[in-house]
Amino acid sequence: MKKLFFAFSALVLSAGAFAQVKSDDIAKIKEETLNLGKIPQGIPAVSTFIVTNIGKTDLIIESANPTCGCTVGDYTKSPIKPGQTGTITATFNAANVGPIDKHMNVKFAGAEDTKSIGFKGEVLTAEEYGKYKTANPGAGMVKTTQPVTIPAKTTVTNVKYKKGKKTKVKTTTVAS
Repeated sequence: MKKLFFAFSALVLSAGAFAQVKSDDIAKIKEETLNLGKIPQGIPAVSTFIVTNIGKTDLIIESANPTCGCTVGDYTKSPIKPGQTGTITATFNAANVGPIDKHMNVKFAGAEDTKSIGFKGEVLTAEEYGKYKTANPGAGMVKTTQPVTIPAKTTVTNVKYKKGKKTKVKTTTVAS
């Protein structure tokens, strides 16, 4: 009986020693699914995912692979220190009109699993997008949760559309 007890104890302890780490134990992705909203056809859209190292050792992103050929992935290649952040980007070609729901599989060094992140939205033709922008003038504005520093000299390009076609381009240089 003692031999059986010790054998069972050794099995339990050795299983605990070889337990694998999960992605959620070492990395926190701020938003795992981003909503791009409505985007114009033929203009690549970039999604940026913020990754925070919540582990005790450096975090290394081994890969960030899109699940389709219409998206190109990139990521922070250098180790991310504990408490620091890195990024994963997904550049979507927006070639086809219609709803989109795309994913990337992310692998972190030392984690036994992969993490799925993604983005969704809708690709519109130039004409549809022009109508949408006319009906929703604030749509498509860049949204940020981080403070933005504007350089001393900034060039602003304002493009106006009428019936889905570019009608006016105005470039202004602003000094702050």
